[in-house]
Amino acid sequence: MRSTVNKDEYEMMVMNLITNSGQSKSEAMSAIHHAKQGDFAACDLAFEACSEFIKRAHDVQTSLIGLDEGEGKVPVTLVMVHAQDHLMNAMLMRDLAKEIVDLHRRLA
Repeated sequence: MRSTVNKDEYEMMVMNLITNSGQSKSEAMSAIHHAKQGDFAACDLAFEACSEFIKRAHDVQTSLIGLDEGEGKVPVTLVMVHAQDHLMNAMLMRDLAKEIVDLHRRLA
């Protein structure tokens, strides 16, 4: 892994973190919607997509952590904080959606 990243690459990584996290959250919400409709096959597909988007976002985050090496090499901008918030919210949404879907499965 390289030890530096230029500004354009950094911005692209941060935007990938935001977009993949956002997509993951949308898929988690979609899973809940499908569960409410009793369409558990579509629900499961939404969760698969949700997990894939989370993985992509987490991979970006892991790359940024690797570049930083715990030494403050990666700038912490407001947009980076925003991106980290998106990832945390997406992960929380996925976990809560699983619990909600579980309840719908039990009721079905």
